[in-house]
Amino acid sequence: MEPLKTVRKYVISPVFWLGAWQLAAWGVGRELLLPGPGAVVRSLISLAGTADFYLSAGATLWRVFLGLAWGTAAGTALAFLTHFFPWADAIASPAVRVVRATPVVSFILLVYLWVARSAIPWVIAGLMVLPVVWGSLTAGLDSMDGKLLEMGRAYRFSRWKLLRLIYLPALRPHFSAGLLTAFGLAWKSGVAAEVLCPPSRAIGSRLQQAKLGLETADLFAWTLAIVALSLLLEGLLRRGLGRGNKA
Repeated sequence: MEPLKTVRKYVISPVFWLGAWQLAAWGVGRELLLPGPGAVVRSLISLAGTADFYLSAGATLWRVFLGLAWGTAAGTALAFLTHFFPWADAIASPAVRVVRATPVVSFILLVYLWVARSAIPWVIAGLMVLPVVWGSLTAGLDSMDGKLLEMGRAYRFSRWKLLRLIYLPALRPHFSAGLLTAFGLAWKSGVAAEVLCPPSRAIGSRLQQAKLGLETADLFAWTLAIVALSLLLEGLLRRGLGRGNKA
């Protein structure tokens, strides 16, 4: 049964959707509106043969990971702060929930007024990451086993020992789940910010240029590159977090 599942997942599904895409392209009959898979792949190969493709992808990756880093650090610190200090929870929790509920495009337009264009993507990415990490860790802290904490205090564990031996193992699954979700949001929001406020070199800037130039095949090719990079990086992150959880 296992080989059958593999064929169904990696062969039948892609063939079905590629076929549906090609049929839709034939039905539309105009590459300007909907290029077929072949045209998009040819465009992607052409783009991948230029230095600009890798420089733009590298710049976008740097901004996304910068946003992921600061959003994760801020969300982690805020989760511990709001858990242990009621006054911090009363002040910060409503603000974080507002950030989580506000559409990303609103933040992009607001941040555009305050920071340099090149900084907007990583600032936005971090803003989208912060509430997710905060929410995951807050849920983990609220569900901590009180008996384990009492045992640690009974044995007079230092704060560092409590953190290392009790808090971190209990919070690791919550952190891993939150970080995986946060990465997806950071990637999508970062690219969206690049499209609306295009830096000089970025995947989002190339998407905007392809749209303005009516280069639909290039638009699809850049989108395909975004999806491929996202899936690759998410897989690597998932594997790294899985190894960390087993350690």
